[in-house]
Amino acid sequence: MSTKNSEIKPTAYSCNGKIVTFNKPLIMAIVNVTPDSFYDGGKFDSSSDILYDVEDKVKQGADIIDIGAASTRPNASVVEEKEEWNRLKVILPLIRTQFPNVLLSIDTYRASIAEKAAEQGVDMINDIGGGTLDSNMFAMVAKLQLPYILMHIQGNPQSMQKNPYYINVKEDVIHDLSGKIKMLQALNFDKLIIDPGFGFGKNLEHNYSLLKHLVDFSKFHYPILVGISRKGMINKVLGTNPVTALNGTTVLNTIALLNGASILRVHDVQEAKQAIDLVELYKNA
Repeated sequence: MSTKNSEIKPTAYSCNGKIVTFNKPLIMAIVNVTPDSFYDGGKFDSSSDILYDVEDKVKQGADIIDIGAASTRPNASVVEEKEEWNRLKVILPLIRTQFPNVLLSIDTYRASIAEKAAEQGVDMINDIGGGTLDSNMFAMVAKLQLPYILMHIQGNPQSMQKNPYYINVKEDVIHDLSGKIKMLQALNFDKLIIDPGFGFGKNLEHNYSLLKHLVDFSKFHYPILVGISRKGMINKVLGTNPVTALNGTTVLNTIALLNGASILRVHDVQEAKQAIDLVELYKNA
C-alpha cells in the first residue's frame, strides 16, 4: 500500500531561518565522527576527511547531513557526554561555516548535546532515544524549537536486542509514539518527524512488519523517517554484511518510499537519490 506525500505531512518546517519542505522525499546522509559505528566507524579521523565526506554527500544530493558522535549500534559501549561533545565541538562549526545553507542534524539522545549543537547552528535534532534516554530532552526540544526526529526504541543500545517483545509491534509502536507526541504538543512543540526505529529493540519479524505497515504511521500527519541503511534486517536475510548490503538497502528503501517514507537516512546518497527519482516518476505516471 502506498500514500501520497501530501496526505501525510506538513508543507514545511522552519529552522534557523531555513525552510525544509516535504513535497518530495528527502535524503539524510549519515556522517559519523565515531571510531566504532557499525559500518563506517573510524573511516574519517580528521576534520579535513569529515569535511570532504560532507562535501561529497552534498554534491550527490543529500538534503540533510546527520552528524553523530556516539555509536548506538547494538551493544555499543556508552560514550560519556564529555567525550561525545569533544568529538563534535571542533567539527560542527567547521561544517556550519563551510556549508551554511545545508540542513544539519545532530544525532544525539542527550539534551545538553542538543543544546550545544544548536548553539553551533545545527538545524534539527535526531534522538534515537525518543526522550527515554534523557528525561530533559522534551523540554529542551520545546525550548529550541528545531525540528525533532522522534524515534521509537525499546530499551537502550546495550539491551535493545535482547529478546524484544511486542503484543502487536505496529500497534505497540504507534501507541508509544502517540503518547510522546501528546507530551510534546502539551509543551507547544509541533515540528515533529516520526521514526519507527528499525533495529532499535526489534527482531527481524518486527522490522519487516513495521516496513510493511509503514503507511499506517501517516495517521500522525507528520513526516516519516526510515533508517534501514546496511542494517541487520538486510544482512540476516541475504547473508550479506554492512559492507555488501547496498543492494539490499536500495530494495528496502524503495519499499519504504512506496509506503510513505518522507526521509531516507542513508550512508549512500547517490543510490538513495536514484531510488527516490524512480519512485517519484512511478507514482506520478
